[in-house]
Amino acid sequence: MTSSDSDAMPLILAVPSKGRLQENASAFFGRAGLRLAQGAGARDYRGKLVGVPGVEVRYLSASEIAAQLASGAAHLGITGEDLIRETLPDVRGQVELLTPLGFGNATVVVAVPQAWIDVRAMSDLDEVAALMRTRHGRRLRVATKYVNLTRRFFAEKGVADYRIVESLGATEGAPAAGSAEIVVDITTTGATLSANALKVLDDGIILRSEANLVASLKAPWGEDQRTALRTVLGRIAAEERARTTREVRAALPESGTIDLATIAGLHEAELPYGAPRGSDGEIVMRCPEGAVFALAGALVEAGARAVTVRRVDYAFAAENPLAERLLARL
Repeated sequence: MTSSDSDAMPLILAVPSKGRLQENASAFFGRAGLRLAQGAGARDYRGKLVGVPGVEVRYLSASEIAAQLASGAAHLGITGEDLIRETLPDVRGQVELLTPLGFGNATVVVAVPQAWIDVRAMSDLDEVAALMRTRHGRRLRVATKYVNLTRRFFAEKGVADYRIVESLGATEGAPAAGSAEIVVDITTTGATLSANALKVLDDGIILRSEANLVASLKAPWGEDQRTALRTVLGRIAAEERARTTREVRAALPESGTIDLATIAGLHEAELPYGAPRGSDGEIVMRCPEGAVFALAGALVEAGARAVTVRRVDYAFAAENPLAERLLARL
């Protein structure tokens, strides 16, 4: 594909097509002032970002999104980290995980029957596997949908004598059904595993997963796609910066001075608007949410006449860390 062909293409943004993941993805983009608009009808799997030219939205399943990012058919996508690490043989070389999104949380775990009271860790599975060979003449069976994650994790833990049984249905039911002895499955609260008389091994957490905004390193990134990328990630970064910081306004004393540079340095604050402005000698600072009370107290103690704190909707800056990190790898 030539550079001009690439420039003629839109930036493809893949988002989940249904359920809570779609709702949460829409809310995530909405907070950043990026409204998803699906085409006419629920069966139209294409859409757009309102007010952002050069972006095409595609509605796909979470597993399809991972595959499209891997192949370069989509530039950006929202999908679970578990699917990315299960689907892609070379995560580092194929995609960039830009930012976790705080939803779609789940954990991939190794679970064994609760009746196995002496089996508490991965190291205990070697003995179980040996007994399985001796008594039943077969390998320990592991039911899972996460074949690649399982193989990598078991290899790291030095467990080799087992056989994977690929699960097509409810994985947690495999031991009760007699199709496997243990499972590697995804869980949120552990309630389903417990209901099926299973327990998670003490060191059996393979991955704590959540939905991520992911960028493909294999997609065609012409100048048009890079321009759209900067717009999208610029708004996302501005919302994230605003959500995690607070604006602090202080009325400076009528006489005397405050060592603002020292106070700012002690409380992780910055002076986004520079020196005091206006006739009332007001200074505007910005600091992390957790440092607000300490900063306000320090300003009052130093002589500020009044201090107010407020939330802001967006905080744009010249630097765009999300875009810069990705563009450095393209």
